[in-house]
Amino acid sequence: MEAIKTEEQFNEIIASEDPVIIKFYADWCPDCKRMDMFIGDILEQYNNYDWYEINSDEVQGLAEKYEVMGIPSLLIFQNGEKLAHRHSAYTKTPDDVLEFLQEELA
Repeated sequence: MEAIKTEEQFNEIIASEDPVIIKFYADWCPDCKRMDMFIGDILEQYNNYDWYEINSDEVQGLAEKYEVMGIPSLLIFQNGEKLAHRHSAYTKTPDDVLEFLQEELA
């Protein structure tokens, strides 16, 4: 998963014609660390998509702009538009994340 370090980089990435998946996280977040333990298998399963992560504390303003109220959150973008959003309460297990991806990327 490639890290996004600037708002400019974020805007370039979400402009993709193909769907891209972005994880919003923070270093202090225990649920983010839990997700990190299982996300690798999901990345392998969905390796035909580009995955990125952005630290909400390091790149200010984007979480608010895209209504990320809790972390970790997974968002799917295409052509600069937010297509789907899975909030933190629904990203706690591999099944939660897989269900989201199957619904939104089918």
